[in-house]
Amino acid sequence: MAERGDCLSATIKRNNFYILSGGPGAGKTTVLEALRVRGFQCVEETGRKIIIEQKAIGGNIHHNGDRAAYRDLMLSRGIDDFNRVTERDAPVFFDRGIPELTGYSLFAGSESPPAVEEAVARYRYNPAVFLFPAWREIYTNDSERKQGFREAVETCAAAADAYKRTGYRIVEVPKASVDERAQFIVAHAHE
Repeated sequence: MAERGDCLSATIKRNNFYILSGGPGAGKTTVLEALRVRGFQCVEETGRKIIIEQKAIGGNIHHNGDRAAYRDLMLSRGIDDFNRVTERDAPVFFDRGIPELTGYSLFAGSESPPAVEEAVARYRYNPAVFLFPAWREIYTNDSERKQGFREAVETCAAAADAYKRTGYRIVEVPKASVDERAQFIVAHAHE
């Protein structure tokens, strides 16, 4: 069995893996579904899946509970998602990505642990990250999204900062219809 340091030493770059990021309620999931309908492979947000699972079992691993455990579980699932995708040519779209966990750590009031920093260095997506700015007119809460609009704005800023600090370039997605946003992303994913 390889030592942990040996296992994480090689960088894996997937230039066809694109991240959609931003604050909650900015339209990422809706646009991701529009991209899926267009035939693109899409990977759902790990955080939302964890919240649904935790709610079903009465667990405390979520944004308002054990934030460190939530971050660690998102990291584990994010690595699994990255490794699970076998497509190497066509664009694949991810609802959030591993580098965002550095911003989540700071947002949750702690430094990023070494495991997060190592994963960010090892698992590299396309350098362009599609950022969905907070948009009050479409923002709504649901059974998993409990943050207010102010926190959505702060989350967006933390995500943008995390990606910039980890070597990614932000491409802001315009506030437009779902179809126009999907077209914008597809056009920029092929540049």
